[in-house]
Amino acid sequence: MMPVDSRQLENVKGELMKLTKKETMAQRSLDRRAEETEQNNSRLSVMAQRGQDRKSEETEEKINSRLSYMAQTWIFVFCKTNIMLICFHL
Repeated sequence: MMPVDSRQLENVKGELMKLTKKETMAQRSLDRRAEETEQNNSRLSVMAQRGQDRKSEETEEKINSRLSYMAQTWIFVFCKTNIMLICFHL
């Protein structure tokens, strides 16, 4: 085996430092992407929940609207029938 001089040792150290920096940068990039993905998933979850809430509200509004219409129709028919009965008896 050949002896290693200090210049070769410094070159190896320098290359090792470069690789370590690249690895650190790559890990930071992965961490950043993971954080972004987590945030995006959280936003999507919130948006989906809001959509469900809106759909629920719309459904309630439709039900209330139908009930109101049915009540108004029933009242109209009831009044009309009673007026006709009153007029018939006169």
